[in-house]
Amino acid sequence: MSLAAASADTGDTAWLLAATALVLLMTPGLALFYGGMVRTKSVLNMLMMSFVSIALVTVVWLAAGFSLTFGEDAAGGLIGGLEHIGMSGLGPDSVQGTVPTLLFATFQLTFAIITAALVSGAVADRAKFGAWLVFVPVWALLVYVPVAHWVWGPGGWILEKLGALDFAGGLPVEIVSGASGLALCLVLGPRMGFKKDSMRPHNLPMVMLGAGLLWFGWFGFNAGSALGANGLAAAAFLNTLAAGCTGLLGWLFVEQKRDGHPTTLGAASGAVAGLVAITPSCGSVSLLGALVVGLTAGVVCSYAVSWKFKLNYDDSLDVVGVHLVGGVIGTLLIGVFAVESMTGGAEGLLYGGGLGQLGKQLLAVVVVAVYAFAVTYGIGKLIDVTMGFRASEEQEQTGLDLTVHAETAYDHGVLGHGAPVSSSVVPHAQKVTPQA
Repeated sequence: MSLAAASADTGDTAWLLAATALVLLMTPGLALFYGGMVRTKSVLNMLMMSFVSIALVTVVWLAAGFSLTFGEDAAGGLIGGLEHIGMSGLGPDSVQGTVPTLLFATFQLTFAIITAALVSGAVADRAKFGAWLVFVPVWALLVYVPVAHWVWGPGGWILEKLGALDFAGGLPVEIVSGASGLALCLVLGPRMGFKKDSMRPHNLPMVMLGAGLLWFGWFGFNAGSALGANGLAAAAFLNTLAAGCTGLLGWLFVEQKRDGHPTTLGAASGAVAGLVAITPSCGSVSLLGALVVGLTAGVVCSYAVSWKFKLNYDDSLDVVGVHLVGGVIGTLLIGVFAVESMTGGAEGLLYGGGLGQLGKQLLAVVVVAVYAFAVTYGIGKLIDVTMGFRASEEQEQTGLDLTVHAETAYDHGVLGHGAPVSSSVVPHAQKVTPQA
């Protein structure tokens, strides 16, 4: 994307202002989604990991991230230049396409923020908050920024040299967060009691509210990526709605068939899986393609979340099973369902494009996943060796809310999630069985 001067369009600008606010809202929505999924003793810590990501990534992005992502290519498609360090050279009159450059930069910032916040779900309940404060800015510069340049930056090798397609962030957001989450949960190891103790979500209404806010914000995420108030934005908007719906239905179908019970957690997770998968493809596939992409993600991701028990990696809140797997599905299916009327040229396998586009999508997926995993693992190990990344056993057992933040989310502390309940608190007939 070039930063060449042009004339700003008021309609495009108004839409992107709204879309930017929508995407920023996704991070508090994610905080609620994740917060409801953990046990009561770590709710506030989970919320804090998302909220502090907003502050940390914003500082890094304005200092260097934007320039390294969208500055003129300085290394053969690998990284941008330094001409906009500290947002230098950019003012109210600078224009990117048909919108102010400062607005474009802010819109892209919100993508970087939520990508970092997504990673936190893989290490819920056991990461040192101080280590997280160090990890996020380093990770944003070394992992997110290079991949975002490859995909969206001027001269980036994935889009401009390889020719792989990614409309709204399947590679730099979904696959990067999923692969990074996998690396980090391997660095920290499993939670105490993993595969032994009950670790059910403590507040499913909070999970549903968070999922609803994510879905709401996702319209800005995907349709806003058209960078204009136009037909492509409208198509991406509708595709986003459609895929979220079929993702939800696909997950519930699997639950009903496998477990005999469709659950609220399944509905929320299925919708998110469909939205994840349509993120890279919403600007490349037809409405029929979007329905299939969402349904595929809902079904496959509902099985993928159980891999952690078989492979013994403790991805606390299923970042790998939903975001990595869903991102891979959506990115690869571009090579199957892409239509020329959406892409302006490239076509998928089912529309006469052959295997060429699918091969490009596959190569991009593999390179991005391997890079994000390897670099994140290195960063995590370095932090673990130097300052320790994992909370102490006592902190983990007691709960990070009280031991780290000196607060609790509820007056009754860890009611129903690790502490015995006095009969003076809960009448005898209503006593609950303590859970870990």
